[in-house]
Amino acid sequence: MDTTEILLEELQKAKHSINRASSEEKNRALLLMSQALLAHQDKILEANQADMAAATGQISEVMLDRLYLNQARLAEMAAGIEALIELEDPVGQVIETSYLENGLKISKKRVALGVVGIIYESRPNVTSDAAVLALKSGNAVILRTGKEAYRTAQAIVIALKEGLAQSEISDSCLQLVSDTSRSSAYSLMRAKGFLDLLIPRGGAGLIQAVVENALVPVIETGTGICHIYVDQAADLELALSIVDNAKTSRPSVCNAVETCLVHERLAPSFLPALYERLVDQRLAQGQEPVDFRLDASASSFIKGKLAQVGDFDREFSDYILAVKVLPSLEAAVEHIERHGSHHSDAIITEDLAAAQAFTDQVDSAAVYVNASTRFTDGGQFGLGCEMGISTQKLHARGPMGLTELTTYKYIIEGQGQIRR
Repeated sequence: MDTTEILLEELQKAKHSINRASSEEKNRALLLMSQALLAHQDKILEANQADMAAATGQISEVMLDRLYLNQARLAEMAAGIEALIELEDPVGQVIETSYLENGLKISKKRVALGVVGIIYESRPNVTSDAAVLALKSGNAVILRTGKEAYRTAQAIVIALKEGLAQSEISDSCLQLVSDTSRSSAYSLMRAKGFLDLLIPRGGAGLIQAVVENALVPVIETGTGICHIYVDQAADLELALSIVDNAKTSRPSVCNAVETCLVHERLAPSFLPALYERLVDQRLAQGQEPVDFRLDASASSFIKGKLAQVGDFDREFSDYILAVKVLPSLEAAVEHIERHGSHHSDAIITEDLAAAQAFTDQVDSAAVYVNASTRFTDGGQFGLGCEMGISTQKLHARGPMGLTELTTYKYIIEGQGQIRR
């Protein structure tokens, strides 16, 4: 039995402590965990500095930014926990009630899944977000992070478990896998009978490996090949502002835009203005410019590299933007259907009919009109924080909050009825 299997055994023994906990007990535990996170601030930041030092030169600058923690980011993590306390506990909610002619009362009641596993890459905030979301929704949880972030994750989990141990809930309901090799990931994928749900959160390679190899139920989360379509009826300044925000505010995250589609009638005016904003102005301000990957038509308006095969199917997670000029909204919808990941896509337009057609036809978890794709986020959607962005359709879609970490069961109440 490997270490991961031992942790899974511990979770099975401890899960009833959280599965059956009251809302008050869970909220008190979360408050104690938030306080412990801040109390351990120095140790967590020290661990993060060690992770940053080891990862420098091994991963890109934007990925280093994802790994980096400071006092402000740690305070945001603690605030996210406390925001979750204010949200309604979904466990125990009666979704619907019906009565049969024979007098039976049938209630559909929301319950915890049981034990949830999360495999994720180098984002320290996911350690905290995933742990508290699972616990608030009544689930025991096992976390398996990437090697680049392990020291940080370990320090965070030590703090969270210290807070949890001061509550009525067993701290064994929260576990972190110490083995960051592939074998531990595969142990979780094959933990049939131990895990009720496995959630991969990271790049396309990780997600695909879990989807293809897991023997336990999986929710596929967000490879974010997000698009913004700038329609012929778009407000130019509005479009520039939105594309700028969606690409440069934090290019490493899954809701950043990767492809900008531009209507051919607007391309002669919009693309030079976009180049000035994302290249010339950023250089003048000492910021990293955006590197364009252009189709043949777009390259006639601005400078950049010609797009290669696969560039319109990539999550760059960097200051890189693919650009394509198209003849119509219908062509944009067709492109998104062929190349998108069903995460988040937007249209910029002043034409209400075009906006309606786009939202009706684009089959993504989040579809925007005149707004940045960067809003696809549990916190922004009022969910407190999120377990990930589901790009599938069964059980959960879009930002996954508390409700998405529950299932339901039927409660049937009678007075001696028998079936004849």
